[in-house]
This record gives sequence, structure tokens and C-alpha cells, in this order.
Amino acid sequence: MNLARILVVDDELDMKDLIEQKFRHKIKANEYEFHFAEDGVEALEKISNYGTIDLILTDINMPRLDGLTLLKKIREFNNPALRAVVISAYGDMENIRTAMNHGAYDFVTKPINFEDLDITISKTLQEIANIKQAMEIRDSFVAVKQELDIAKHIQLSILPKINPVLIQTNGVNLTALHIPAHEVGGDFYDFFMIDENNLGFCIGDVSGKGIPAAILMAVCKTALKSIAVTGTPPDECFQTINRTLVQESPENVYVTAFYGKLNIKTDELEYSNAGHNPIYLIDSRGEVNQLPHVDGIPLGYINDFRYGKHKIKMQKGNTLFLYTDGVNEAMDKDENEFSETRLVNALKEFSNSELSDLNKLIMGRVQEFTGGISQSDDITMLSLLLLP
Repeated sequence: MNLARILVVDDELDMKDLIEQKFRHKIKANEYEFHFAEDGVEALEKISNYGTIDLILTDINMPRLDGLTLLKKIREFNNPALRAVVISAYGDMENIRTAMNHGAYDFVTKPINFEDLDITISKTLQEIANIKQAMEIRDSFVAVKQELDIAKHIQLSILPKINPVLIQTNGVNLTALHIPAHEVGGDFYDFFMIDENNLGFCIGDVSGKGIPAAILMAVCKTALKSIAVTGTPPDECFQTINRTLVQESPENVYVTAFYGKLNIKTDELEYSNAGHNPIYLIDSRGEVNQLPHVDGIPLGYINDFRYGKHKIKMQKGNTLFLYTDGVNEAMDKDENEFSETRLVNALKEFSNSELSDLNKLIMGRVQEFTGGISQSDDITMLSLLLLP
């Protein structure tokens, strides 16, 4: 460790001279810095004034405030790294045991063997160094945790708040479920009115995890909405974002995404898919089918890639189910994936459920499959019902 500040508490007048003589080399080398007090009262004053004492060497029998009482008092400083070594007469084991019970780290006996004292001091200072390092790691962890909590709060505030009543007035019901695997994640979803006739909605998944993925998630979601609200077709939205990501995002970082534009007057759905999972359509009879495929690769891969788009006419009572790969790739203890097949079967099973329950029922089925295994990837689901 760096310079160690040691407070010697002893009423023997020659103790100061002995200590300074025996440890002169370490004092000169700036390894040890000694301070002295004649009793517990003076010791408490010096601890309060200096505030940086690392180690206390204290006698037990002293006037005004003895060493045993001093040990109790130094607990009040609430310094987990402060350590005390008691010095007492050989054979005074009862007081030494009491001192150890009061928190003394070690002891030496009088007459003092300074070679033994040197070893004891070195050993104690190493323990103090270990404690201080652990405290620094703890403080760093707490700081990072606080930053992650703030990032999580900011990220969740970016995602829309589901308000089925508002959306139902436009003939559509929407519900979403978002569960990050860690404090922050790379999944996103959004929905918004482009104009009085068109509803935009999207889902996406940024490669990677943690804060870098969360930052790119916020950029992509914000960029997609800012372009989409101008009425730009889905494929052109992706082409614009893709060019930016190829130029600006880190290498090997990409985004899969789906963006749909639903005309709530004509029930026509125009959409594009940038390498994202297939989107499922559940009809009023409970049949589950994928939306027709369109050409698309993840955003950020190839500059000037031309994304495809497709248009279908939805029927009243149709439900669209959008999700990220944290659903189908969720694993059990044997590393078996939940899979698309199990997802489709679950969608069929719950096809007649209330939309507000659909995502929670699918999540319950995923958790049942994984059997309590920790979630390794973000999970996001968005369900949209075209009201009859």
C-alpha cells in the first residue's frame, strides 16, 4: 500500500523514541508515518483531526481512557478499513481476549519484540490494503449500478407507454411486453399515428448487449420514427437508416427490424423487414401464418441495399404478433431452444385469448419451457389487433 499512517497510543514516555528508532528506515522511505498519543482521549482527538489513520497500536492500561474503551469508541468512526493492534503485558491474557472480542485485529506483548511487531504491522497493513481494495471495487460497482439504473430508466422512458383506450379509438388495439436480460438492452418497439389514417408500428433488435446496444437502440428507434412520420414508405425508411448505420456505427454491429404502416380506413398493411424474425398473423379462426416474405438484411450490413416491401389487406379480427429472438431462442437447461414451432403452437393455443393477455401467456409458456434458467437475451413482444 502507499504511505501508512500509524497511531501509537501508550503512556510510556520512551515509546515514541523506541518506535522512531526501530522503524527509522521505513519512516525515511515514506512507508510509515507515526503519530503518538498518551491515552485514549488524545487518540480519539487525533483520529478525528487526521481522519486518515490506517492502523492503531494501543496499550490497554492507560489513564483517562484505557485501550479497551478506545476499541469500543473507534467503532463509532464507521471506518471498515481501520484496524487496531493491542499491546499488553505478557500474561495479561484476560484483557487481551477482551480486546480481541472488542474488535482488535491482533496483539503483541511487552516487553516488545520489535521484529515481531514489524511482522504484525506488515500483516495488518496488508489486511487493510485488501479491505480498501474491496471497498474501491464495491464503490465502483455501486457507481456503475447507479449509472445502469439511470440508463434503464432513460431507456424505458424512450419506449412508448401502452394505452389501449387511445389506440382503440382508431380501430386498433395494441399491447407490448419488454423484458431486458440485463439492466439495459438492445430491443425496441414503437407505435405512432403518422396521420389521421395511418398507424406506424415497429420492433427491432440491436446486436450485442449492455449500454452500447442500448445507445444504438435509442438512435435507431428515434431515427425510424422521425423518418416514418413524414409518410415515407417502410422500405425507404430502412434504406435511409441503413446508409447511416453503415457509415457511422461500429463494425459488426447491426440491427434487425420490422416496420409496418397500417391504413386504419382501408385496413391495408404496407411493411418491410430488415432481417428480423417472421411476423405472424392470427386470423379470426385461430389460424397462424407468417406474413409474406420480403427481401431484407439487417440494418448496418451493406450500404445502398434496396429493401423490399409488401402490401396486404388485413381482415377485421386479425392479430399481428411481433417479437424478438429472445423468445424463440430462449433455452432450457439442456440448451434446447423454445423454437418457432413451439411459438406457433402457443399462438394457436392462445388465439382466442384477450389481446391484453396474449404476450403474458406467451411469456409464461417460454418461462415454463426454460424452467427458471436465467434469461440470456432481451425479450420483446408487440401484438396488434384490428378490431372487428
